[in-house]
Amino acid sequence: MSTSGYGEGRAFLAVLIAWILAQTVKVFLGIIRERRFNFRWLVSTGGMPSTHSAAVAALATVVGYYYGFGSIIFAITLVFTLITMFDAAGVRRAVGKQASVLNQVVDDLYETGEVKETRLRDLLGHTPIEVFVGAAMGILVAIAMR
Repeated sequence: MSTSGYGEGRAFLAVLIAWILAQTVKVFLGIIRERRFNFRWLVSTGGMPSTHSAAVAALATVVGYYYGFGSIIFAITLVFTLITMFDAAGVRRAVGKQASVLNQVVDDLYETGEVKETRLRDLLGHTPIEVFVGAAMGILVAIAMR
C-alpha cells in the first residue's frame, strides 16, 4: 500500500462525500429551477450533476492515489468508471428519451378517453455535460480529501 494520505476509511469517506455533494447540488438546482422542494430529488436519478459519475470518479481517483495510477487495480477501477459514465450518458439517456415518447403517446390516448394515464419516469440518464461535471466533482473531492 502507498503512503498516499488515504486510509480505507478516508477513501470511502471521499466517495461518500462526492456522492452526497453531487446529490445536494442537484436538489439545490431543482429548488432554484422550480422554486419548490421535492423530496424525490434526494433519491432520484438523472439531472445535473451526475451523482453516479461523481462517485465512480472519486473512487477511481482514490484508488489511483492509494495503489498508484499505474497499478492494475487502478486500471480496473478506471474501466469500471468509464463504463458507468458511458451508461449514465448513453444507455440510460436513451431509455429516458423512450419514456418521453411513451408518455406523449399516453397523453394523446388519454385525451381521447381510450386509455388511463400512466406516467413513466423520463429523466433516467444524463447529458454528457452532466456526466463530465459529476466526474470532475468526484475527482476534486477525492483530491481535496487527500
